[in-house]
Amino acid sequence: MKWTNDRSGNFDDRRGSGGGGGMLVGGGLGTIIIAAIVFFLGGDPSAILNNGASSSQQTEQRQLSKEELSVGEFISMLTAENEETWNKIFQENGIQFTPAKVVAFERATQSGCGPAQSEMGPFYCPADQTIYMDMSFFNELQQKFGAKVGQFTVAYVLGHEYGHHIQTLLGTTQKVNQLRGRYSESEMNKVSVATELQADFYAGLWAKQTDNREKFLEPGDIQEAMSAAAAVGDDNIQKRAQGYVNQESFTHGSSAQREEWFMKGYNSGDIRQGDTFNALLR
Repeated sequence: MKWTNDRSGNFDDRRGSGGGGGMLVGGGLGTIIIAAIVFFLGGDPSAILNNGASSSQQTEQRQLSKEELSVGEFISMLTAENEETWNKIFQENGIQFTPAKVVAFERATQSGCGPAQSEMGPFYCPADQTIYMDMSFFNELQQKFGAKVGQFTVAYVLGHEYGHHIQTLLGTTQKVNQLRGRYSESEMNKVSVATELQADFYAGLWAKQTDNREKFLEPGDIQEAMSAAAAVGDDNIQKRAQGYVNQESFTHGSSAQREEWFMKGYNSGDIRQGDTFNALLR
């Protein structure tokens, strides 16, 4: 993909700062609450829930390499392009837009939803309206889940997490939260799938509208997004982890569904076409 000249003031690069030190992660109620938040917003809480004993992580301060600095520039650019595109979409629909913050970290840092760890994967925290990303996730995406990782893979993942921010601004996240305790686990799994697929739709919509403005897509970019979407489908993850698929336990959607809704956002370019809840829950 082509780089633009835009950079965001809402990007916080904590890599190399030692900012993750001294955080305690235990196995008590606080851990379960944090894990629940991560579960509903697109991360993997298993690393937290499986950590029965308290542990601390300390990262030493260090200078970032040229490659790491370049990655920071790239994330800042993607953040800016999300801001510009979504601000335009919101203006067209008469809605007030507030940008999210994006934090890059390594190993661990503090979030508004509690301690963030690299094992959780990229996630969005509605409490501080911030996206947290440890870039080592993309190595695992390729090595463990078989995705073809390139620059637009990162763009897709950030676009998906920014989609969760859009859901918070539109009140979708709050409505989903109100269903907890009222719906059964299987019903909440279906709601979670609809939530995640809508974030995929928003990522596709962002890609289309940004390309209309910036012409930043190159051949193969959309295929990279499709590869990542397929890699993080519940069926692919379950097959690799346990050798079989249990559709009732899906929380993010199948590989085919994730590809379908990203492409629906991309092909339509219309935010009104992204009602996954009516499409999947009726």
